[in-house]
Amino acid sequence: MKRKKLSEDQIRTLASALVSRAKLASRLGIQFGGLRDIYKSFGYEKEIKYEDFLLKYARHDMAKAIIDRPVKATWQGPLDLMESGVAKDTEFERAWDELNTDIGLKSIFSRVDKLTGLGRYGILLLGLDDVKSRDGFAQPVKAGKRILKYLRPYGESTATIFKLDEEATSERYGKPLIYKLEVQDVKLKTSIPIAVHYTRVVHITDDLLESEVYGTPRLEAPFNRLIDLEKLVGGDAEMFWRGARPGYEAKISPDYQMTPQMREDLNEELDEYEADLRRFLVNEGVDIQALAQQIADPANHVDVQLTMISAVTGIPKRILSGSERGELSSAQDSTEWKEYVQARREEFAELNIIRPFVRRLIELQVLPKPQSTKYSVKWNDLYSLSEKARVEVGKSRANALREYTYSPMAQAIVPPNAFNEMFLGFSKDQITLINAMRDEVISEEELNAKVIKAIENEVNPPKPVMAPGAGTAKSKPKPKPVK
Repeated sequence: MKRKKLSEDQIRTLASALVSRAKLASRLGIQFGGLRDIYKSFGYEKEIKYEDFLLKYARHDMAKAIIDRPVKATWQGPLDLMESGVAKDTEFERAWDELNTDIGLKSIFSRVDKLTGLGRYGILLLGLDDVKSRDGFAQPVKAGKRILKYLRPYGESTATIFKLDEEATSERYGKPLIYKLEVQDVKLKTSIPIAVHYTRVVHITDDLLESEVYGTPRLEAPFNRLIDLEKLVGGDAEMFWRGARPGYEAKISPDYQMTPQMREDLNEELDEYEADLRRFLVNEGVDIQALAQQIADPANHVDVQLTMISAVTGIPKRILSGSERGELSSAQDSTEWKEYVQARREEFAELNIIRPFVRRLIELQVLPKPQSTKYSVKWNDLYSLSEKARVEVGKSRANALREYTYSPMAQAIVPPNAFNEMFLGFSKDQITLINAMRDEVISEEELNAKVIKAIENEVNPPKPVMAPGAGTAKSKPKPKPVK
């Protein structure tokens, strides 16, 4: 791939941007007009590169938690697309399910989410059927119906922006035209650079400010706190290692005379004791006393750092430290975490990953157009109750209903529908369903009673009811008078 030479204007623009960035970074931590540089005193980096974020993610436990925990919570559960206002199981939905099963979209989305957070952007490379050689990636996608063979996520370090659109009249002005990807060559077993046209890429960013191309790395704001946390945790371990086993002070009695050989023997005995070769000391004329241990509890200092990291990332501290389950998690933390994940799904995952990806596949005819032109992303319900919680809620409602039923004046004061809504917490749709089911049960009971009564009448027909005076012996007719 031939490298295009930069023009003088491009060189000046690049140099100006680099100088401006360097000047801005140099002002970090400066106080009292330059007399104090707290960043230098604290050991903070003024310019942080992608490699710094990647190393922190690889070796710092809290950095990995900052990246992984929101991503894992965001993409948990099934990932379905549903057309709006159309019957279920449409052509669009079936095509998405098939593609999701064949390629494993959710796993790839999760990976590109992490890569995007580590740098300023991430990309999804569309492996389409019109590429016949390595050079074909640099060409725009051919028109017509395409087939997506594979999907690959890349981060900023392996997917650099090689060329931007410089035409001021273009709708993509200032956006990437060509990417340079470092891909693994199967034959050479090494990475090689290839040029990729933007039509084969879905560009993903997070936390944008002025730029439409470069976002903000998720570890940039808490980077200093991660350094402080590493000092505290590492220093605590070192302090315990050095201070848990106390030092010793040897005092020789004033009236004791020690020869050079005795001194040598004593030093050898102390070395063996320190190296765990012996567990007792036999001394003469020497008083050995243990020095006081100096071990401090870093818990409060570590908690301060976790509080600051939680504040800047939006992740509750209990979730961040891994104690989100059971009795350790408060209801407030659980609610805040669910709200955070739900907002992340709607404002980042859908808008920046799923919908741009689906839109691009529809343009390439990999996916059919939705019949209603609209679709929604169906996530798993974060607020659904666990089995144990449902049992507890059901038990509480049953107790409340029993008290309401047994109270003679309860229904006169609070109507049943009001009690269902305000005290039992049912929605209006649920109340309507309950009333309909109740009426249906009553109707069935009435029908069953009529059927049973009819059967009984057939087996034991009721005796006819006689009119008053009926059924008695007939009176003899009066004899006719004899003429």
